[in-house]
Amino acid sequence: MRSKTRPTGQRAAPTFTETARRAQIVAAAIHTIADLGYGQASLARIAEAAGTSKGVIIYHFGSRDELIKELVAELIAKADAYMRPRIEAEQTGRGMLRAYIESNLAFIAENRSHVGATVEIALNARAADGSRLYGSAYHDMSVASVQKLLVHFQGTGEFPSSFDPLVMALAIRAAIDSVAPLLARDPGLDAGHYARELADLFLRATSPTGSHPAARRQSLEE
Repeated sequence: MRSKTRPTGQRAAPTFTETARRAQIVAAAIHTIADLGYGQASLARIAEAAGTSKGVIIYHFGSRDELIKELVAELIAKADAYMRPRIEAEQTGRGMLRAYIESNLAFIAENRSHVGATVEIALNARAADGSRLYGSAYHDMSVASVQKLLVHFQGTGEFPSSFDPLVMALAIRAAIDSVAPLLARDPGLDAGHYARELADLFLRATSPTGSHPAARRQSLEE
């Protein structure tokens, strides 16, 4: 008969109750950080918001830093699961670019506390040596994904080669990243309208209509 004993050091899969408790603690951390800021979101305050104790949080996550890591990782995974199918459902570069912008802003609007907490963490979480725990890696990855899309469709001819794809990608990300602080200051902001306007703006900027400065210069020279 095969032994049911697990290999030494292998942790049992979490039970339904443990999974629910971890989710409850992460949700409490999100709201505590979003409301009070990263510096004020102590384990004691998070535990109070979760209706539990610091010991229970330590049992499930090991430390505050590990809890924060899970909070950030969960947001990244949720954003990818939300945006990717919407982008990949499109067949054209223009459709994908619009879907990228509009789905990103829709996700921010639907998860404003989680996004706000993650922004607060990115700005303020520090290691023992004073360096940021969360540097520019995620931002750089986001910029690279937009740049890759632009470069690909410049190659197919759908987007003109008259703009620098890195500069355009940085501009798109900066415009999207400005929304979370706006929503925090103005909860009534019409994120859908903002998303459509922003998508229209960047679709005009990437349109092969000869409206780009480089294209106009080339036209004049000819």
